[in-house]
Amino acid sequence: MSNSNTSALSCVQKTKQILERPEVQEKFREMLGKKASGFTTSVLSAMNSNYMLKDADPNSVYMAALTAASLDLPINENLGFAYIIPYKVKQGNQYITKAQFQVGYKGIKQLALRSGEFKTINESDVREGEIKSFNRLTGEIQFDWIQDYSERMAKQIVGYVSFFELTNGFTSTFYMSKDEVVQHATKYSQTFKKGTGVWKDNFEVMALKTVAKLNLSKNAPLSVEHVHRAIIADQSVINDAETLDVDYVDNSSENVDPLYERIETMIDSAKTVDDLIQIKTDLENNGHSIPEELLDEYEMKMVALSPEPIDEQAH
Repeated sequence: MSNSNTSALSCVQKTKQILERPEVQEKFREMLGKKASGFTTSVLSAMNSNYMLKDADPNSVYMAALTAASLDLPINENLGFAYIIPYKVKQGNQYITKAQFQVGYKGIKQLALRSGEFKTINESDVREGEIKSFNRLTGEIQFDWIQDYSERMAKQIVGYVSFFELTNGFTSTFYMSKDEVVQHATKYSQTFKKGTGVWKDNFEVMALKTVAKLNLSKNAPLSVEHVHRAIIADQSVINDAETLDVDYVDNSSENVDPLYERIETMIDSAKTVDDLIQIKTDLENNGHSIPEELLDEYEMKMVALSPEPIDEQAH
């Protein structure tokens, strides 16, 4: 277990060393001004508060941070503008952890409003009975919104809609049924298909973010550069933040060992130390073991869930 902790600690230290380079500090100051110092501190804080991110490739963390800085979006989970998310990526026969940049639902809206070209932008769920008419030829949808809160909350959600109006008067409405959102998530997110990650934890927010992103990417003016940059970078591992060379690892079609996926999901879903011990016991009873690539994740989760020092003999 000590080797795992040393490895994780070295990743945080290497990331800190990258962020403290004079040329890197200068880049952040050019982008963020006086906010630069607090921003780099928040990146390291995000790493220290996430046991998987502690083990992430330092350069990928730096590139995700640089992308967030270029968009002037703070890395703070409580604010919800942008996140750095750990993600397992297959390299050869091994899996390594890389940092994925993710723009938050509020971050997309903030970038749009900052541009000065949007008069308003909003999203909503759509409840049963609120679609009045739909013109298949023009794509125009008319809504009849239920005004009474209690009555509305009692209705099933049937879809999600995004609307924006530009200062020049142009408007755009983009609607997806709930089934279409599920199909979109199934196609583009491996974690959704596995029943893990942000789609599982907060489906409603991800659905609203999806219609907002698609509406903006399809219909927003190309002059809103930061919005389109954020949409391209969202949910990707950033290879180069300046040229925006990215890999969308979450929707990779590469085949992954189902048993590996299953073990990873069980470790991620474990709520107690006993859960983790049971995972290892069940695998051994069936002639399997935790893959070497997942041992660090297993042991770090064990540490994260332990209220007190663990007796190594217990597991």
